[in-house]
Amino acid sequence: MTMVNLVIGLLFAGIFLASYQSDRRRLRNGVLLAVAAWFLLQAILDFLTDLNPWFEWLNLVVLVVPVISIFVFAGFLIANGVTMVRKEGPGVTSFLPFAVGLAVFLAPVVAFLFVLSGQPVLAGIAALAFFLCAYLGCAFVVFLGYAVVYSKMRFTPNPAAVIVLGSGLIDGKVPPLLAARLNKALEIYDGVTAVRPLLVPSGGQGPDEPRPESEAMKEYLVAKGAAEADVLEENQAATTRENLAYSVALLAERGIQGPLLVCTNNYHVLRAALLSRRQKINAEVVGAPTARYFVPSAFLREFVAVMRDNRLTNMVLCLPMFGIALLITVALMDSPVV
Repeated sequence: MTMVNLVIGLLFAGIFLASYQSDRRRLRNGVLLAVAAWFLLQAILDFLTDLNPWFEWLNLVVLVVPVISIFVFAGFLIANGVTMVRKEGPGVTSFLPFAVGLAVFLAPVVAFLFVLSGQPVLAGIAALAFFLCAYLGCAFVVFLGYAVVYSKMRFTPNPAAVIVLGSGLIDGKVPPLLAARLNKALEIYDGVTAVRPLLVPSGGQGPDEPRPESEAMKEYLVAKGAAEADVLEENQAATTRENLAYSVALLAERGIQGPLLVCTNNYHVLRAALLSRRQKINAEVVGAPTARYFVPSAFLREFVAVMRDNRLTNMVLCLPMFGIALLITVALMDSPVV
């Protein structure tokens, strides 16, 4: 079994490397990396067990740790939700980690009670909930893991332009979250040894903002040392897709096609990269630091957005789960034990 796991792990590792070299902005890279890591881990555990049966307990750890981690993760999200409400005030973003943490904690308990009820329909619902939760859990691990991997990758050292994705202003001024993105762009701008890239602050005026985000962003960049001639405003975008599309259109008018860098916060890097690939933009994405307490909620929102962007794929992958749950329900109805 050791050799089988090793061969499968190396096979998926090879496919991952080929896909990564082709385009590292693919979410499937995360899936391939996770599968390769799983089989290689199993191969290592099998090898250690063959050397000494004492290592058999490691297999138990691999099974138990994820279960414990679910409840630890739930507790962490609930605590983070409380922190978010205290620091950011009430709101959907603040309550999101609390709500998800509570759901993660209660779902296994409710499913267990459904199974104990002896009702075939409730047992079928519990089975479906288990499959869907397992799918979402694996998808989140893949998303989070590859988001971290992608954010650590090296970027083009001499880009033609750096697009800075906008975010909300506070009283018409650049808040810390947006300042981190702008500071990252300035770091790249100052670090280029050849021709300095154009800086493209991108963001329109929201309904609760006194002016376009790009205007405040440009002021910040110039005040921090960027030449005004090197800053090209994009002041119409309202979404990340529009940030990318409108900025690229402005650059194309100046004959600039790439390579491009996109600056955002670290939690937003992977989704921005996925969107740039979908729009066939020659760009890589780099991330700026984010306040630690804000990261869990932000990653959850990004995960929901990525799942929504790939909803057709997710629906197709989840269809068999509904079928299996239905078969379980029918089988229990026909069972004399129930």
